[in-house]
Order: sequence, then structure tokens, then C-alpha cells
Amino acid sequence: MFSRTLVLICVCVCVFPPSLGNSRARWPSPIPYYNSQKSSVRDAYLARHTALEQLKFEDPVIDNFLFNLKSHDHLLFLDNRIILSEGPVIHTLDIGINSGGYDSVLTLNDHRARITCMRLFSLSDTTVCRSGELRNSTVLVTSSCDHTIRLWSKGSCYRCYRGHSGGVTTLSDKLLGDSNEKIFASGGVDGTVRLWSSYPKGKRGQQALKATLYGHEKPVILMVVAGHRSSLLVSMSKDSKVRVWDAFTSSAARSSCCVGMTSVYGVPVGMKCDGSLLYVATGSSVVVIDLRTMREVSTVMHKSQLYSFDVLPSRSLICTGATGSAKLWDLRRSSETFKAEPLAELDGHEGPVKHIRMDAYKIVTGGPDDCYVKVWEVDTGAFTNSLNCAPDHPTPGFGCSAVAVRGCRIVTAGSNGGEGSLCYRDFSSATQPVSSDNSIPASKFWDSSSYSDTDESYD
Repeated sequence: MFSRTLVLICVCVCVFPPSLGNSRARWPSPIPYYNSQKSSVRDAYLARHTALEQLKFEDPVIDNFLFNLKSHDHLLFLDNRIILSEGPVIHTLDIGINSGGYDSVLTLNDHRARITCMRLFSLSDTTVCRSGELRNSTVLVTSSCDHTIRLWSKGSCYRCYRGHSGGVTTLSDKLLGDSNEKIFASGGVDGTVRLWSSYPKGKRGQQALKATLYGHEKPVILMVVAGHRSSLLVSMSKDSKVRVWDAFTSSAARSSCCVGMTSVYGVPVGMKCDGSLLYVATGSSVVVIDLRTMREVSTVMHKSQLYSFDVLPSRSLICTGATGSAKLWDLRRSSETFKAEPLAELDGHEGPVKHIRMDAYKIVTGGPDDCYVKVWEVDTGAFTNSLNCAPDHPTPGFGCSAVAVRGCRIVTAGSNGGEGSLCYRDFSSATQPVSSDNSIPASKFWDSSSYSDTDESYD
């Protein structure tokens, strides 16, 4: 018996990398998996991991929080902290790891008008604090219609940036620059793009404004950092005109330096960047632009008004949201623009699909007129689950106002215009699959009842 147990341990060590050594706590008994009984232990682990990432279970850990909020404008999810905004107010919730529910709620109300954008930046990149204690933490940066930008740390406002002559509408999705200097950008109703030091000198943030870039004639509403060069900033204004700026050339010269421009047709919906490719959703289409040449390289025609989109560049996939459904597109099939057909249609929603989240395993879709968010396999568009964003709230008329996803955890915000509900789900220890197929066996993989690391009774 001793020799057989030793062989089992050796096999497990060979199959799995060291990072999986502490995973047993996440794999309770019994563990169903989507494979045949002859599958290897590694196959069982991978199948289980994929099923968790695709939220294919009915029994996640659920925590519901009810708020007297009319709406949730923005929602972020970092580690065990949920950050949401309503109007000018920010609420942060720390999810309890052991006790369930939430450990604390903090309200930040320094802004005097509606918050328009929220970003999370790593302190290891910003030099806001040089102490080793905070070096690996994260700061929250918010913009508002009150003409200000605020940087938050340790539950309070650390810096307030002023300079825009009107409301601040958007922030860069990432920091610009290399390890020597990091800055972030903002766009405003005044049509300017402004560059800010992440560590301004002086008590009140003097010398925070590095440069003001002029060129847009309408309010700037979208902003991303180029993937192939961290000094390049892409901005888009309300009139669908796109400009590319070299932020550090501009910063040194204290003047505008536009290195590229183009325009697209339709009302702006969203903008994302990967490498040198810029993905721009406007009107009823998504245009892919090569920032090195500023030329269109691909176009997806949805044929109806878009409300949202997301991209998974590693798979050449785009998901677009319209009324009642979303569509999944494979860019490799869209060489003939007007003849391209979607890879899959993700239907069944009520009203416009305004929320789309994609990762390597799944697509999550939702909208303000639909209380349910839906989950789909990213490669095929196959339906995997439907989640009520207000499961414990009996009031009808709830819709999904925001979604945040991190791996096998998801936070959904629901609202009916008068009340708000926040639902946190953690699928990491789920065991009951959504599938009703009784032929799927229950795996004993990581079954704590089968054996134990501390079991010393050998026959």
C-alpha cells in the first residue's frame, strides 16, 4: 500500500507545475468534469479549469448587496475589492474571504459632479509612493464633470488635478512611458488632451500638467495607449475623428505633436488597441486600423446600431452588441468586408446589449433592459450559463447596469432606476454543473475524502 501511494504522489508531481500544489482547497469533493472516465489526471484538471472559467456551474458562492442607488455608472473589480460609482460618489466594498459577505464599505464623495471614468493604475509603475510597503498596490484615478481628476490611495483623495476648462470625459486606459517616467492622459469637453505627471511636485500637485494637446474640434470621449509604443496615445472625439499623439515629444516641447490622424463613419461606441492595431467601433461597424500606416486593414459590418464591443486579439475575435443580441466575429474570415458572416449569434437578450466582456475562455453579455447576463464559450459562441443580476430582489424591472469579470469570479450590478443591487459570484469551488446530462461522471480528482496529505495510516 505504501509503494502504491508513493507512485501516485510522484505522478502528480510530474504532471502539474509547482504553482498548482496548493490547488486542492479549490477542488472539493466530488468534482464533475467534462471528459470520459479514461481521461488522464491532467485532462481532468484542464477540463475542470475550463469549466470554471466558463462559469458552467449552478452553485457558486453568492453574496448580494442591496443599495439605495439609482444606477451604477462604473464598476471595477480588483482582487477582493469592488469599486462602483453613482453620480459623483464612489463606493468600495471589500469582500470577506472567510466569513462571506463584505468586510467593509467605504464611501468617497470628494467629486462634486458625475464621475465619467475610472481607471486602476499600479503603484509599481507610477512612483506615487516610493515606499516598499505600497510599491505593489494599486491606485484609483477618476475623472468628473466637475472639471477635475482625482487620484485615490488608502481610502482618500491623494491628489487632485485641475486644468480642463470643462468637464473631464475620459482617461487613458494605461500609463504612458517607460520606467523612467510615467504619465497618464485625460480628454475633456474642451476638446483638449492633457498629459499629467503621476507624481506631481508640491503639496497641491503643482507642475502636474505636463502638456496640453490641441487639435480636436469636439469633446474627446475615447482614449487608449498604443500597444507597440508606450509613448503613443490615441484619442477620439465626438465627431469620430481619431488622432495619434507622441506624448513624450509633446511633453518635452510643451506643444501639440500629432503624428497621425484619420476619421471613421458613425457615432463612436468604443476603442481598443493591441500591438499596432487599433479597433474602433462606430455606428454599425468595427474598423481595424494599423497605427504604423494609419490605414484600415479590416472592417466588420454589423448592419445594425452597435451599443458595445470587445476584442480578443490573440484569437482574432470581435464581439459586437446590438439590440436583442450580440455577434461573434472571426477577423480571419472577414477579408471580404461586406460578405463576412458572424461566427455565432448570441441572442436571447431583451433590449440593447451594452455590456460585453471577453477573455480567453468566455464572453459575458448584458444590458440595462435585461435582468440576466449571459455567458458563452469564446471559441464557438455556445451558451453556457445565465445569471440573474438581482437574484434576491423581488422588485420587477431590474436591468444589468454594469459587469466586471475576473477569471471565475463575476460581479453584476442591477438597477430599476430607484434601487440598486450588486451580486458577487465566485465559481472557484462550485461542483454542480449546469449540464443536466447524467452521463457525465463525477471525478474524484482532488477529492479530499479519498486521501489526505496528513494521512499516515498505511497498511
